[in-house]
Amino acid sequence: MKLRHYLAGGVLAATLGLAATAQADTVDITTVAGHPPVFLWVKTMSETFIPTVNETLAGSGTEIDWTEAYGGTLAKVGGEVEAMEDGLAQVGLIASLFEPSLLSLQNVTYVSPFGSPDVDLVLSTVDTMHREIPAMMTLWENLDLQYLGGGFALEDYMLMTSFPVTSIADLEGRKINAPGAAVNWLSGTGAVGVAGNLTTYYNDIKTGVADGVIVFPTAAAAAKLYEVAPYVTRVHFGAQYAGAIMAKKSWYDDQSPEVQNALQVGAAAFAKAYAAGLDARVTGAFAAMEAGGATITELSDEARNAWANALPDVAQDWAADIDAKGLPGSEVVAAYARHLQEAGAVLPRDWTAK
Repeated sequence: MKLRHYLAGGVLAATLGLAATAQADTVDITTVAGHPPVFLWVKTMSETFIPTVNETLAGSGTEIDWTEAYGGTLAKVGGEVEAMEDGLAQVGLIASLFEPSLLSLQNVTYVSPFGSPDVDLVLSTVDTMHREIPAMMTLWENLDLQYLGGGFALEDYMLMTSFPVTSIADLEGRKINAPGAAVNWLSGTGAVGVAGNLTTYYNDIKTGVADGVIVFPTAAAAAKLYEVAPYVTRVHFGAQYAGAIMAKKSWYDDQSPEVQNALQVGAAAFAKAYAAGLDARVTGAFAAMEAGGATITELSDEARNAWANALPDVAQDWAADIDAKGLPGSEVVAAYARHLQEAGAVLPRDWTAK
């Protein structure tokens, strides 16, 4: 009797132990993005990153219980860093363009306009620079963020307005929405830059706060900006590095190697899926805008070169300011330009020239 009781107790203990282990191996992760899933990077987070992490962990004994908080449900656009700092989310899509002070070095593409229109080249260049220039990683880590690799870039920026544009003279006195550091792309053109983001552009133009916007095609089509800004001018400001998938570093460091690896694998899959077929999506975006009544034109090479050279020396001014803060601004500008030129990009202005 005692033996049977001991065995029963042993089985019960083992069962409870297994239950405790199973419970301990469920990791709760909340993902955050200020933008809604209609935008490609958020959609890819849900459709590629999360499934890839789950697949990578299959059979490991660890499962993820996901909570997806997008479109302002947890943080507004630009508020993702704070949400992660407060421990409200463990993984987030951090748009560095809305953190020009905290993530200054990551904004190098936005202070070097008229660069390459090749999204893959821009993304791979900035990803490589994170490994080449330690200060770029340090900026993330200072915010208790772990760079998981990959990231997302935005396709060749253009101009959308409520009036036709054939030269920079047409911008005189006009108010133009622009994201973050892209406001500088209007310096010297006679236009007035108005800071904004994808959640505000439509109403800003509709209500007259702005006369147009600097934006990228897929977002413009998704937000139906052609309804209020039907004149689409392909200025070719270039593709821009926008941010990356981040984990809260102090949380990440406490996770098992299996979970850490799965998050990195998920980020790599995210970057690949985001880039795959983007050209087709851009083509579809222009088709949707044209079907919606937009007039699409190309800015001439002459006008584009004139615009690029009318700007003040935004890259070197930015670099000098960053250098003065003890960060390698000049090194970052030079590295970015070098990588693009080595890849064959033709730049209308040499931003490394002093």
